[in-house]
Amino acid sequence: MANAFVAAFEILSFGAIIVLIVLGLGIIASMMGIFNFAQGEFVLLGAYITYLAYAKGLPIWAGMVAAPFLVGGLGFVLEALIIRRFYAAPIVAMLGTYALGLIIRESVRGLIGGFYLTVPEPIGGSIDIGAMHISAWRFTIIVITLLVMAGCYLLLSRTSFGLRMRATLENPSLARASGISTPLMYGATFAFGSALAGLAGALIVPVFSLYADLGLRFLIQGFVAVMVGGVGSFIGPVAGAGVIGTLSAALPWIMAPVVADVLVFVLAIVFIKFRPQGLIAGKGV
Repeated sequence: MANAFVAAFEILSFGAIIVLIVLGLGIIASMMGIFNFAQGEFVLLGAYITYLAYAKGLPIWAGMVAAPFLVGGLGFVLEALIIRRFYAAPIVAMLGTYALGLIIRESVRGLIGGFYLTVPEPIGGSIDIGAMHISAWRFTIIVITLLVMAGCYLLLSRTSFGLRMRATLENPSLARASGISTPLMYGATFAFGSALAGLAGALIVPVFSLYADLGLRFLIQGFVAVMVGGVGSFIGPVAGAGVIGTLSAALPWIMAPVVADVLVFVLAIVFIKFRPQGLIAGKGV
């Protein structure tokens, strides 16, 4: 029973990490109609900023708080200078984000080399439940993920910013005619999605360490999760993240990790083949 509980907790915590990463990717894909293939590198930047704060002697929490704001600001600038020019050609926009991601990844590689750099957990130790011991930091990640999910949902569904964002998604021409600055909304949406990636990187770097290819580990899983969940809503990508995160964490307990990864992608491809609209299709929250 204890082993089953610990396994379930590990699956839940990994699923929470995937959800964090997919939130930003899904919001950008749903609201802007493009896949941001630099999202993994925004995760990497969030992790690097957190490490840099720690290496400079600052509290780890300082880096974790700064990461989403700095990465979100970078996302806003990149959207205004580069990505905005290619909305009429989504394929070109995706290739552009891939190129940006490559530049970011190799820049970080040049700064840290091929090393794996560690950052201590801000909340160390474990939580003891009878004879079971679970990581206090992984539990914190789960709690933060739930709070972020709730905050994102309320932001998109209950605020004027969310209303303008959804109006821009539904009908950009009508939104412009209503006085909504659609370029500003696209920039804010891209910045918001980038900030969520930066937050994800900041939270997971104590778990996975910092290395140049950290973002690649999660980008493909995030992309598959969005496709499985469905583009066009907030709930769809989150549902897809739950499915892919659960499978990715659960299957290695019963088979070789490499085989598990292949099986996850095969199952996802088969699902998308028969339900291309995803688990939850349609626009809106």
